[in-house]
Amino acid sequence: MTPADIIKKVRRLEIRARHLVTDSVSGAYHSSFKGRGMDFEEVREYEIGDDVRTIDWNVSAKMDRPFVKVFREEREMTLMLLIDLSASGIFGSVEQSKRERAAEIASVLAFTATQNNDKVGVLLYTDEVEHYIPPKKGRRHILRLIRDILFFEPTGRGTSHQAALDYLNRVQRRKTVVFLISDFLDESQATGIFDTLALNNQRHDLISIALSDPRECELPPVGLITLEDAETGEMVEVDTGNKDTRQRYTTLARERQSNFKAQMRKKGLDWIQAHTDQPYLPALRNLFARRASRH
Repeated sequence: MTPADIIKKVRRLEIRARHLVTDSVSGAYHSSFKGRGMDFEEVREYEIGDDVRTIDWNVSAKMDRPFVKVFREEREMTLMLLIDLSASGIFGSVEQSKRERAAEIASVLAFTATQNNDKVGVLLYTDEVEHYIPPKKGRRHILRLIRDILFFEPTGRGTSHQAALDYLNRVQRRKTVVFLISDFLDESQATGIFDTLALNNQRHDLISIALSDPRECELPPVGLITLEDAETGEMVEVDTGNKDTRQRYTTLARERQSNFKAQMRKKGLDWIQAHTDQPYLPALRNLFARRASRH
């Protein structure tokens, strides 16, 4: 792909992302995440209805009439996008692959954060940290993030969420809003990924976005096919013409999804499912609304 083709694809995604970032999404994002605290701004004369707990008694005594302290929320935050670039993300049976869907969702989140004057950074990973872009503001910075999410070529094929989160904790000392975007198809589900997510959620504000493709849940009856595990390279022949085989495949996929949902609920973690063949904005809006109601 030529540089001109890359620029064209990035610009197309920018236009689509900006179109999707409506006022309702931006407003819901704003109310969903708390700022870092309250900063003192000024002292003004007391007005009827003011909270008496904000009265500045020292100033009131000097002026011989009541004055109150005025605070403003320190709103500026840092948003980190952790994108799983393992080989399974290349798969796509519909218009978008999982990696392309991840790039679009990340773009929407990045432009939404920018509208709220937040910094945005990216960490791309496989079974190791592949690429890190420190948080900044500005359109040119966001376009660079989009380009790298779409076109960065990783060296690894597997997945290590632990490696990515450990690296994040080293470079981001302060509490950060983190969106971790992955298909979660790796074997780490059986070795403590949910404990890892819960532990990091105590340090940061961690939200997971689980990507999925319709063919990962159901096989069409197209006869004998060869399936390859993109991350391990293991290959297996499957007779999709066999009804029992297709049913077994679907059952295993649903069990995996059911276990994932149950574990995420058990750990009290925020997450949404993002299917490559369905709109994801409703789920994103619902997530923001749930978080805003908790706050």
